[in-house]
Amino acid sequence: MRTTAWLQPPKKSRTEMPRLALGSDERKKDAKGYQKVSWEDHRAALKKHKFYSNGLLEVNPNGQHPIFDLIEQSEAAWKAKLKSASRSLHEAVIEYERRYGRKPPLGFDKWWQYVEDNNVQLPDEYDQIDRDLEAYWGIKPQDLQTIEFAHEVLPECDTYTLGKLNFKDSITLLNYSLPHNASVDYDMAEGGKMIMEMLREAGVDKYIPPFRATFNPHDSPEMLTNRNLWLKAVAHAQEGKTFSILDAPPLDDPYHGWLTACDPTSPASTTPIDFDAPYPTHLWPNGDPMSPSHTRTFIYDHRAAMDPCNNPHLLRQHGHFSPSVLHHDIISANPMNWFRDLPLGANPAWEDKVDERLHWRGANTGIHYSKSIPWRLSHRIKMMEWAHHNLYSDLRILGLGVKEGERIGEGAVVEKARWVPAMLDISFTGKPIGCEEEDGSCGQLRDMFEWRKRANFVDAGKFKYILDIDGNAWSSRFKRLITTSSCIFKATIYPEWFTDRIQPWVHYVPVQIDLSDLWDAFSFFRGDLNGDFGHDDLAQKIGEAGRVWSHTFWRQEDLVAYNFRLLLEYARVMSTDREAMSFNHWASKF
Repeated sequence: MRTTAWLQPPKKSRTEMPRLALGSDERKKDAKGYQKVSWEDHRAALKKHKFYSNGLLEVNPNGQHPIFDLIEQSEAAWKAKLKSASRSLHEAVIEYERRYGRKPPLGFDKWWQYVEDNNVQLPDEYDQIDRDLEAYWGIKPQDLQTIEFAHEVLPECDTYTLGKLNFKDSITLLNYSLPHNASVDYDMAEGGKMIMEMLREAGVDKYIPPFRATFNPHDSPEMLTNRNLWLKAVAHAQEGKTFSILDAPPLDDPYHGWLTACDPTSPASTTPIDFDAPYPTHLWPNGDPMSPSHTRTFIYDHRAAMDPCNNPHLLRQHGHFSPSVLHHDIISANPMNWFRDLPLGANPAWEDKVDERLHWRGANTGIHYSKSIPWRLSHRIKMMEWAHHNLYSDLRILGLGVKEGERIGEGAVVEKARWVPAMLDISFTGKPIGCEEEDGSCGQLRDMFEWRKRANFVDAGKFKYILDIDGNAWSSRFKRLITTSSCIFKATIYPEWFTDRIQPWVHYVPVQIDLSDLWDAFSFFRGDLNGDFGHDDLAQKIGEAGRVWSHTFWRQEDLVAYNFRLLLEYARVMSTDREAMSFNHWASKF
C-alpha cells in the first residue's frame, strides 16, 4: 500500500482538482497550512469514468487514466475466477446445476476424470457451450434431428458431418456435401478430422453417446437466428417445455438481414442504417458519429463490446461480418492453428525485445474487393488508413506524463508524421489478394498501400508490442502471438471457445475494431517518442502473463476437454430422451 502523502492547498488549485471531503482529516495540516491528503483519499476524489452496457468505458477527463483501473479490476476478477473453481466432481455438479438449472450430461463423470488427470484449469467456465445450445432446449429434438439431416444434404452448402451411430463406435466422417474434388474434400474437412483424431488419441471418444453434427468448413458463419424465434425457444427451455419449430407460424418481423437477430429496442434496431450507402465511414445517415471515437472510450467487457446490436458502428466497420454474437453457430475448439511452442529464437526475454514499435504484418483479407462492394469500410483497410493516411494531421494522445492517481485531462497534441515511423511497423505483405483485377480493384490496392515481405517468427518476436486483428474471421495467429511474451493488442468482434477462460487487461489488451482507442492504449504502455511516460513494466507483465496462459489454458488437453464436453452436451440436447442422456449424481438437486 502506498504511503506517499499528497499536498493540497486549502483553496481550489488552478488545475481544478476537486476539494477533498476528508472529514476529521481536514484538521491535519502541515507547517505551511497545506492539508495532508492520503493516497487513498486522493484517488477517491477523482471523478469516475462511465461504464456502459455495451462493454465500453467512457473516459472522464477528471478521472485518473482508466487503464490503471481496468488492469486492477481485471486482475481481481481473474483471481476470483481461479479461486472459485470447482475442486471435485461433487462441487462441479453443484456449480453446473446452479449455472444452468439442469443435470450435467451423461458422461460428465468421465469428462471430470479427464479434467483431473490432465490438470485442465477452470473446469466450470464453459458458459459458451450453454450459450450455443440454450435455444435448442426449447425445441423438439425430433425437429432438431430433421433440420440437422437436411443440412447434411443441402446442395448449395458445403458441409461435412461427424458422428457415431452406436455408443461403442469411434467418431467418424458420416456424410459430406463438398466440391467433388478429392484434395478439396480432404482439405475442407481437415478441421473435423483433427477433432476426431484428437478425441480418439485422448481415449475419450468412447464415452460420447451417438450423435450427428454437421459442420460448416468455411471460416464464415451460416446460422443467423431471428431474435423473436430465439427468445421463444429460450423461454420454452427455461420453463422445461418444447415447441415444434417446423410448425411455427411465419414471423411478422419489421426488420431484415442482420437486424432480425437484434432486440427491437437495441441501438442497432433504433438507429437507421443504410448498408448500401457509400457515406463517409465516420457518420451514420443522420449525421451522427457512427463510432464512439468522438468521445474517448476503452473496452472493459470484451464480449459485450463485440455485440453489434449494442454497438451498431460494428456493422459498418467490419468487412466480412463473420461469426459474431449475432450468429448462433456452435463454436468448437478448433485445433488447426494449435502448436506446442515457438521455434528457437522467436520468444526472446522482454529486455531482449529490441523493437518497441507496434508490429503487424498480414494479407488484405476481410472482404472481397470489387467495385460493387464498399471495401474501404473493411477493418484491415481501415487499419492501414489509421496507420498511414492523413500523416500531416495531429493526434491527441491521452495520459502522456500523467501518473497513477492524477487527472488524465484532455490529452496532448502530437504530430502524426513524426509518431508513425517511430511508433508503428504496420504493413500488408506480398500482393493484393481476393480482389477483381478486371475492374481495377487490385490496382487500387497496389497503389494505396506499401506491400512488404512477410515477417518470420523470429523477426516478429523482437517486437514488444504486436497487434492482432480479424481477417476473414477470427484471427488464426492469436495462439502464436500470445505465446511470444509480447504485449498483444487484440481487435476482434468474434467470441471464441476460450473467451470465458482468458482475461482482457491481464493476458492481452483489448482494443476496438475501429482502433479509436489504440493510440491511447499503446502510448500508455510505450510512452512517447523517447519512451518517456510509458509503463513498460505493466506491458511486460501482460506479455509474460499471456505466454503463461497459452501454456496453461490453451494446451491440446484443453482443446480435448472443451470438445469432449461440447459433444456430450450436443448429444444430449439432440436426443429424443434427454433425461436418459443426463448424468445422475448423489449431489444433484434435480
